Amino acid sequence: QVQLVESGGGLVQAGGSLRLSCAASGRMFSWNTMAWFRQAPGKEREFVASIRWSGGFTYSADSVKGRFTISKDNAKNTLYLQMNSLKPEDTAVYFCAAGPLISSYPVAREARRYDYWGQGTQVTVSS
Repeated sequence: QVQLVESGGGLVQAGGSLRLSCAASGRMFSWNTMAWFRQAPGKEREFVASIRWSGGFTYSADSVKGRFTISKDNAKNTLYLQMNSLKPEDTAVYFCAAGPLISSYPVAREARRYDYWGQGTQVTVSS
């Protein structure tokens, strides 16, 4: 089993920044890709960004390109999401996820491809 615990969410004004963290523990070699998804009230879970644990190749959704950066610290088994220039439409619960090696953007965007999920952290952006 793999345990994922997100932190770093909160309330921020539009234009502000937050950094989310996701600490991983458990079977540390049972995944090759980690990702961030988000879900706003009444909406489906939406892909934000993913990163290969070995090598660091990333994919990002068009809606966050240039504003959000996904990164990792292998030594700490921690995933990050640096979010800058936040907008009210970024308000959502943000989840981290872990899954197998993913080699294409269309596949990376599919929540069903990921085997492990955290409990989520709320991000609220006020206008």
